[in-house]
Parts: sequence; structure tokens; C-alpha cells
Amino acid sequence: MLKARFSKGCEKAFDERRIKYAFHDIDGTHSLIRNWPPVMSAVLNDVIEHGLGEDFDSEGNACRLIESCGTRALEETDRFCVESAGMSALTQMEWAIRRAVEDGRIAVDCDKTDNSQIVRRIWQGEERFDDIPETPAMREMLFKYTPRLFKLYERVLNGFCRDKNLALAKQEPERFRVKGSMEFINMLYRAGVKNYFVTGAVVQKGMGMFEEVECLGYPIGEGRLIEDIIGSTWDKKLPKDEIMLELAEALGARGDEILVTGDGRSEISAGVNMGALTLSRLNPDAARQRQLHKQLGTHMIVNDFFDPLIGKVFG
Repeated sequence: MLKARFSKGCEKAFDERRIKYAFHDIDGTHSLIRNWPPVMSAVLNDVIEHGLGEDFDSEGNACRLIESCGTRALEETDRFCVESAGMSALTQMEWAIRRAVEDGRIAVDCDKTDNSQIVRRIWQGEERFDDIPETPAMREMLFKYTPRLFKLYERVLNGFCRDKNLALAKQEPERFRVKGSMEFINMLYRAGVKNYFVTGAVVQKGMGMFEEVECLGYPIGEGRLIEDIIGSTWDKKLPKDEIMLELAEALGARGDEILVTGDGRSEISAGVNMGALTLSRLNPDAARQRQLHKQLGTHMIVNDFFDPLIGKVFG
């Protein structure tokens, strides 16, 4: 159990807490292996501009997209990636497909007004739309194309930076950890806090995100530094707020016993709604993200885990 006290420098006041559990985002919060925003922006923008041909996920198209990543500013999708950080990747893929439907790049029988409403709601952080009826054609199209687009995005990400950075991280893991991350998680662990990693990426033992976490030196397993890593699947949307709520219920944890760390709106918003203590790890030049996280109601914003504010709150 770790005590947390409000201190000068916090964004939002909170009563003294006794933290028993910590739910951590991975990408951008603790790991720097995946430089995903320029990759996702390029992939989503391509869908909006060109739609989805039958061979959109061909090897040739993947190579073309790898070459295009980060080469030009993409106002809409660059901003979407910043503001949708932490959402299920399947939801992010769905947004681009729906935008292409909105612009007429993808032809499908649907209610255009309802589709546009969902486009807006995704940008606002929502991932479930059970209250809006869908045509069979729309459901079938999303079921067919969203997982394929997700897998294309992962291939482009691997080719652009992930595989290269993973190889480097195996030699120099500290280079790809956010500063102070290992020390911070070890501090929590020594105090008896159980740490969990929660991600929008697919988690398969020994592969992908699981491999990256172990490569960076975070042992995973019951009683170890990281109790478990929980993520998405290729074809089933698992929003972080649902994952976190289910995990809290399984642990029998109250919101005020939980610390949530992240750089995305999804985990911070979920943490605020749960009544958890929230810590946003954001780059000092990320002005748009900082403003968004303040609006969400985060308790703390730090540049890295050596930030003096952490010592004041948890010292």
C-alpha cells in the first residue's frame, strides 16, 4: 500500500489515498518502442482519401505507406491520433472507415446521419454505439474491413519503426523506456502495489506488445513487477474503460485504491470516472494533449517519472 497526498503542482485536488493497484498504459507512457502516431495518421488518412480497394492491404500498399509515414502534415488524422490515444485500435480503424463513408470514398448502404454521429462520438472518446441502429450492409462491411485495416496498420508500424526499435531495445532497453519508468514501477512494487499494464494493442504471449514489455525489462506474472498485461484482439473491440472496470471488479478494488497512469484520453478519462488517482505522462511540448488531459480532470501531469512532483505526492 502506498500513500498519495495532494501537493502543490497537481492539476486537481484530492484527498489522501492509499494506493493498492496501478493500471498503466504502455505506449508513450512507459515504452518508446512504438512511434505509432505518424504511422496511424498515414494509414487512416489514406483510407479517408482513397477508400478501401480489395487489395488495400497488399504488400505493395504496405510498403508505399511505410515510405509515406511522417513525410507530410496530415491535419485531421494527426490531430485525431493525439486525441484518440488510448482507444482500442479497432475503434480508431473504424473511425477512418466511417470517415471514408462520410466522404463517399466507400459506398455502403447506411444512414449517413447516423454514421456521421458515430464519427463525432468516436472523436469525443466513445467506443460503443448500441443505441444507434446499423444496416446489415454497414455491420458486414465493418466486420470485414476493420480487422484487415488493423493488421495492415500493424505491418506498417513494424516496417516503419517497431521492428528496428525492438532490435535496438534488446541491446539498450533503457533507451526505449520513458525516463524514471522502471524506478517508478519498482517503487510502487516495493510498497506492495500490484501493477497491471493495459493496452489497446493485441497481446499474445511471447509476441508483439508482450515481447516488447519483457524486452524492456518488466517481468510479467503473478507476484512479479507486472502482475499481468491485458490488451485487445484482432477482431473484438475491448475499450480500456471496460477492461479497467472489469479488472477493478475482479480485484475487488475501490476507485480510490487505484492509480492510473497514461498519455491517452481513454485511460485517464476511465480513471477519473472510476474515482482513481490519475497521472498523465506527457511530453512538455504536447500542448494540445496537456489541455485535453486538464479538461478530462487528471490529477497530475508529469514530463517523466523523475519529475519532482512524483516525490512530493508519493514521498
